[in-house]
Amino acid sequence: MSKKKPEKEKPAPAPEQGPAPQQEAPAPEQTAPAPEAAPEEPPKPDWEEKYNKLYDSHLRLAAEYDNYRKRTRKEQEQSYTNGKSDTILKLLPIYDNLERALKQETQDAAFQKGVALTMTELMKILKSLGVEIFGEPGDKFDPQLHNAVMHVEDDAQGEGVIVQVFQKGFKLGDKIVRFAMVQVAN
Repeated sequence: MSKKKPEKEKPAPAPEQGPAPQQEAPAPEQTAPAPEAAPEEPPKPDWEEKYNKLYDSHLRLAAEYDNYRKRTRKEQEQSYTNGKSDTILKLLPIYDNLERALKQETQDAAFQKGVALTMTELMKILKSLGVEIFGEPGDKFDPQLHNAVMHVEDDAQGEGVIVQVFQKGFKLGDKIVRFAMVQVAN
């Protein structure tokens, strides 16, 4: 086998042109500085973009779970408070009847003592549940707490003062279980 020597390519002859036109150099004042090109950032690798997306979705999932946990805890507390206030509301007629029985005069001291003991136990239970009783004569009328069913003109009393209480009000924390039914002086 024989080896051939590679042939060298000859450059193509340049087309003939006339003399090159002379160009004038621009004056130094007229040249504007070339704007600096911002260095190009190298392209981010594929894995970095995927990592950022996964990390972002993980943070969002963790935040959603935290909000869910807080919301369900709040709903459970509200449900417990609502159930407690419903139970207390059903016990209030018993309180009212015991209060009326204590106001009645009776010859039977044992009966009176039994009613007083029952009322004391009921008051202990209500207090242990966090129930606050309000609505006393002489208190200032508050439409957020009291239900004015009667008005009386009484110059001896100040304006907006509770004169008589028909039913006491009950409050469980910030929730009004029953408004106090009162008579107010104008």
